Amino acid sequence: MVFSVKKSTLIWIAAALVLCILCGFLVGTETFATVFSNQSTRKIPVYGVDCGDEKLVALTFDAAWGADKTLKILEILKKYNVKATFFLVGFWLDKFPEETKEIADSGCEIGNHSNNHLQMSKLSEEKIKDELEYVNDKVFELTGKMPTYFRPPFGDYDNELIETAQKYGLQTIQWSVDSLDWKGLSATEITSRVTKNVQNGSIVLFHNNSDNILEALPLVLANLINRGYKPVTLSELVYKDNYYIDNNGIQHKNSEV
Repeated sequence: MVFSVKKSTLIWIAAALVLCILCGFLVGTETFATVFSNQSTRKIPVYGVDCGDEKLVALTFDAAWGADKTLKILEILKKYNVKATFFLVGFWLDKFPEETKEIADSGCEIGNHSNNHLQMSKLSEEKIKDELEYVNDKVFELTGKMPTYFRPPFGDYDNELIETAQKYGLQTIQWSVDSLDWKGLSATEITSRVTKNVQNGSIVLFHNNSDNILEALPLVLANLINRGYKPVTLSELVYKDNYYIDNNGIQHKNSEV
């Protein structure tokens, strides 16, 4: 059987096909735009800083359990005329108020590491506020200074956590060089990991009560200083304004027009 199709009918069919293809393209484009938009609005903490030719490196110590090595760390830092940044947990502050004061009195900085060292991306905004507010208030009570930096426990974060920290005047900080001192590495292994990976603008992660930190820290400091690096606090390294953070978490100063 042979069917005859009018020319006008063919035109309508062709128009309908073109319309379907166009709609599909627009939907796909919208989906892509949505995905791209979501990616572009993802917030990233500071992992390191583009400080050009300046050989600056920030040493940071997380403190959540134990304090018996803290004062000795401060002595070592003083010997090398170096200041560092300590991220303190709330229950550590409660247990070791005198050590907290010693850190502040030494000229080192104190950052907020949450109250209970929880996975904070799993918490509600209200719980996040409680975690941050307690540490801020406790540090201020003990030292008269308010923290300006926050390090998420386990390095775990999301947009809500970073945004909530910002509301409390806290810049979220990660690290670009992990000493892995918490794994029980020897002093030589810790020193090798840090000194091989450090570069201008690095943020180095240590822990105040790791097994071999007291043996490793002098070796790290001597190596860095001999190579022309200047160990500094976060406030001496991290930009406060007029900056952007790239996809790798490196902070860059905006170009001046």
